[in-house]
Amino acid sequence: MSRRSNNVRGPTSALTEFLRESGINPATIARRVATRDPNTTDAQPPPGPSTTNQGGNIDHEQENHDETAAQPTSKRGRNQAAEASGYASDRLDEPEEESPIKKRKSAKGKTTAATKAKAKKKAKEDEDYEGSSEDEYKAVSKSLWSMGGNGGSKPPIGSFEKCSRCEKQFTVTKYTMAANPPPGYLCHQCAKASGVDPFKKTAIPRKRKAAAEKRELISYEERRFPSLASLCIELIGKHIDDVEALGDIGSVNMDEISKSLAKNRGLTPRNAQLFYDVRNEKLRFYDATNLAPLALETLASLNPNLTHLHLDYCGRLTSPVLDGFSGSLPHLTHLTLLGPFLVRSETWIKFFKTRPELRSFRITQSPRFDLECTKSLAENCTKLEELQLKEIAQLNNAFVEPLCALPSLTLLDLSNPDTGIEESGWLQLLERHGSTLASFDPSWHEEFTDEVLHKGIRQYARVLSELNLEGLPSLTDKGVAKFFENWAKPYVTAEQEEDTESGMDVDEGGSSVPFTPNPPLHVLSLARNHHLSSAMLTAVLTHSAPYLVSLNLNGLASLSTESLGQLINAVEMRRLDVSWCREMDDFVMKDVVANMPKLAEVKLWGCSRVRGTGWAGKRGLKVYGIEPNAAS
Repeated sequence: MSRRSNNVRGPTSALTEFLRESGINPATIARRVATRDPNTTDAQPPPGPSTTNQGGNIDHEQENHDETAAQPTSKRGRNQAAEASGYASDRLDEPEEESPIKKRKSAKGKTTAATKAKAKKKAKEDEDYEGSSEDEYKAVSKSLWSMGGNGGSKPPIGSFEKCSRCEKQFTVTKYTMAANPPPGYLCHQCAKASGVDPFKKTAIPRKRKAAAEKRELISYEERRFPSLASLCIELIGKHIDDVEALGDIGSVNMDEISKSLAKNRGLTPRNAQLFYDVRNEKLRFYDATNLAPLALETLASLNPNLTHLHLDYCGRLTSPVLDGFSGSLPHLTHLTLLGPFLVRSETWIKFFKTRPELRSFRITQSPRFDLECTKSLAENCTKLEELQLKEIAQLNNAFVEPLCALPSLTLLDLSNPDTGIEESGWLQLLERHGSTLASFDPSWHEEFTDEVLHKGIRQYARVLSELNLEGLPSLTDKGVAKFFENWAKPYVTAEQEEDTESGMDVDEGGSSVPFTPNPPLHVLSLARNHHLSSAMLTAVLTHSAPYLVSLNLNGLASLSTESLGQLINAVEMRRLDVSWCREMDDFVMKDVVANMPKLAEVKLWGCSRVRGTGWAGKRGLKVYGIEPNAAS
């Protein structure tokens, strides 16, 4: 609200009097500001004479402008002069009005959290801040990267230009940057010297995968209240380092405690003392990674009566430790080692010479076990019954002769070699050991063919109950199906088969030994044989379905729905793996589970048509690998 000017003047401060006497008034201050900063065109116009208002009428207050300019005695004039000079001594007793900046700040304080976050993000992106116009940051325009600052287009790539800074000629590339300030362009050296890397690529933020697109897996496992024994074992596993305070636990739950420690590699030289006893005859550690050579020597010294020793992940077992076993474990007859990488071949030979009573020898992943070690094993261990040479890199056809010199074996595992045994070698081995073999594993040998099945296993095997035929590329669907169809029949040669098909009589009385067919299998694995399909599975189930306990068909994508439906005949099944059998669905699984009352575990990885609807909640059944959104 404007006040009218009058001649009444009240008391004024010394500063106000000084400004009036010096001729400093709002008009002169406005002229100085306009002269000093001509670029502030957007600023609010200073107080001064104006001719017309918005409607074109004459401002009546400006009629007396000369009078008020010459004699700024009114309170409004004094306030304007004081505000222009930065002082307002006459307004000390009046309440201050809130400045626009304070009003903006108070208004900001009332905004919601979402508005604050949005404003903060925008301020960060634009790099805005409140400050003087002289210090305002001005980013380089993007046009300077493609233009010379004069609005022209960038010269074509491959042309020559002169650097505006070093004045050297250079070739224009897509990385050439315009000079700032323009005009002209900079060579790559001058561009880098200015603090900008023309070759630097903008980092593209990685797109986060939507939650709906993530792979979802469902496992069905019955949850029961833990037993008192399991709770005690879990408690012992947590406080295993206080082994001296645990007292006598007994040998019944020792194996369960060892399994519990293996879950987090908690077995150490200190708490391993819990498992040591001079009366021990069997000892198994499921993860011996933390047992140093000295701790393994202590194991042998404190358990002198061991007959069965099983060490998994024993990579720190060295040649001197194995030598110590020879003297400290005089009754050892069964030895199983996983990962004895450091034991040398001469140490194996020496060990076999001191162990003529060895009955079971199983090793996995021992790259230094060679042909000489096998010969020493055959010469010295004349009572051997079980042999496992798994993942032995040097295993080849030269091993056949010493392996045939071994006594009749009940278990033979020669899986996962580097080179492998040829077809003729397999026929020799089966002729020597086939009649006594109960478990046979030739997995991942390229030369294991259909002929080995017919002329080897079918002809010689009589008590075989466990057969692993994983990853054998030379097997065919027709050959495997024919093998299982004829396995229960007396073996005849190819010539006799031809005579039988032509109608001629075959003399079967030439052999004095009556024919004894091999009983149905209990454990069978045909995983990773991608050439096998429905004919094979039908023949397998016809031969062994009522007796099968474990069946692995992992990776056999060619199996049809009809052949998979025949699994209902395997009523004794406990473990079933049909992963990556694409035709398996909920209808088949519902019938299979209903006809297998003892089924405890089923694996269904990669079966996109299985959802677990109507069957997966069976009590006592563990289901792994169901992907409910795989086909969506």
